[in-house]
Amino acid sequence: MAEQLDKRYALLGAAIRRTREDANLTQRDLAGMIGQPSSNSYVYRLENGKMKVSLEQLIRIADALEVEVRDLIDF
Repeated sequence: MAEQLDKRYALLGAAIRRTREDANLTQRDLAGMIGQPSSNSYVYRLENGKMKVSLEQLIRIADALEVEVRDLIDF
């Protein structure tokens, strides 16, 4: 079960990275937009599946990237 969750967090991170890059945003840009000013390491950890994300934070990320949450979790 834990291995499946890790895989899903990695897929979520890849979706966040892809969407962020499509929006021409840096990790630092996105971090500032979601209330993590000057903390690109936070976004780095998310994008690499190294950090779990709350629903609230996922909504903030989707809003910042101007997509729906479902667009990030459609895997």
